[in-house]
Amino acid sequence: MRIGELSRRTGASPRALRYYEEQGLLSPLRRPSGYRDYAERDVTTVRRIQVLLSAGLGTSVIAEIVPCVEDENVVLAGRCPELLEGLARERARITAAIDDLTAARDILDSLVGRPL
Repeated sequence: MRIGELSRRTGASPRALRYYEEQGLLSPLRRPSGYRDYAERDVTTVRRIQVLLSAGLGTSVIAEIVPCVEDENVVLAGRCPELLEGLARERARITAAIDDLTAARDILDSLVGRPL
């Protein structure tokens, strides 16, 4: 399938799909004309990438995770235990950022007279 169809099926823009390719997350075949030719499995891969991006992960981390994913739910299922420690650190980083934002919101609430 061509990039436009993959874009329609996944909701990712063609620009995003080209970026995923640059980052090594997708590897479409090239037709003699130079057009990218995506496989059906790339639909699933793009959806996985989107889930992982929404979790706050960067593309370098996603490049390590995608080959380890076994199902549609992006569950590692023990295939790459070496990633779990890094993901736990990333989760802790996100939790700390949430705590910082919550504290900032609480300060703003007190400034405008809202109860904490």
